[in-house]
Amino acid sequence: MKPRILITGASGFVGYHLVEAALEAGMEVHAAVRASSSIDHLKHLDVQFVSPDLSNKDKLRELLAQHQYDYILHGAGITKARTADEYNRVNAVYTQNLAAAALEAGIPLKKFVFISSLASMGPIAYNAGGACPDGVNPAPVTQYGRSKLLAEQYLQALPGLPWVILRPTAVYGPRERDLFVLFRTLKRGLEPYMGRNPQWLSFVYVKDLAKAAILALTKPVKGTGYNISDGNIYDRYALANITKQILQLRTFRFYMPLSVIKLVAAISEAMSKGAPLLNKDKIFELTAENWNCNIDQLKIDLGYQPAYDLEKGMKETLEWYTVNKWL
Repeated sequence: MKPRILITGASGFVGYHLVEAALEAGMEVHAAVRASSSIDHLKHLDVQFVSPDLSNKDKLRELLAQHQYDYILHGAGITKARTADEYNRVNAVYTQNLAAAALEAGIPLKKFVFISSLASMGPIAYNAGGACPDGVNPAPVTQYGRSKLLAEQYLQALPGLPWVILRPTAVYGPRERDLFVLFRTLKRGLEPYMGRNPQWLSFVYVKDLAKAAILALTKPVKGTGYNISDGNIYDRYALANITKQILQLRTFRFYMPLSVIKLVAAISEAMSKGAPLLNKDKIFELTAENWNCNIDQLKIDLGYQPAYDLEKGMKETLEWYTVNKWL
């Protein structure tokens, strides 16, 4: 009998790849999606769709008891919101609801894996002597990061929960939409940067993240959290340079003053009915000095070995965007 897994956020960019990885691992996948979510890209997969109400612990407990899940992989959340309360409600309280319901439902839960973010730890200084270690001295610089850290704290406070936390750095790959804006801009011959300060950046290809998630589910570890990247550090120009090389582009590089960027973000927030792509909170993340992180313990505990560096991952990503006519 196949182990049964609930994957939340299944219709999203990362969620899609989590579903694929779980199927490849031989699991019976229940894909948790909102009733309003587009699932056309999932319909060819052998999954069962469910629509849990993450705001209602009682209903969650009923659904979990009905299906008796062996694993829960919680990837649902928001990366853009208008207020700290909205970030905390969706990213932290809903996570707490799901985990608490799992404990109360009496299911044979072997592991609860939470997809957090390196934003929960925050960046480090540009000239730091090493990489950001796992879970040490968190100092998030955004409301998003603080909400993810709060979610982690909620999980750690639940006695008996077999949790593992994964903190990916910037995730890219087929179907991703935020970094895709940059690729589309480069294709138009423009290469913009926010300010002139140097930066160190890290990335993880979405398939490597999905592989790490399956390892976290199935390896005999619990009660710990891991940063995830491809193990490399890149300067601020690396992503654009690799994209230009692969697509054979020539671009005009220019630097936008931070004062102008902040003004544009403030106007966007004031005029947008929803949460705009560029907001004041996002600027702190995009202009941080150093997102390098240490993945040594992840390799030791889970046997994780990233298969993609930025160049290899971008080749596959850009090919997908081109074939599927995104670019």
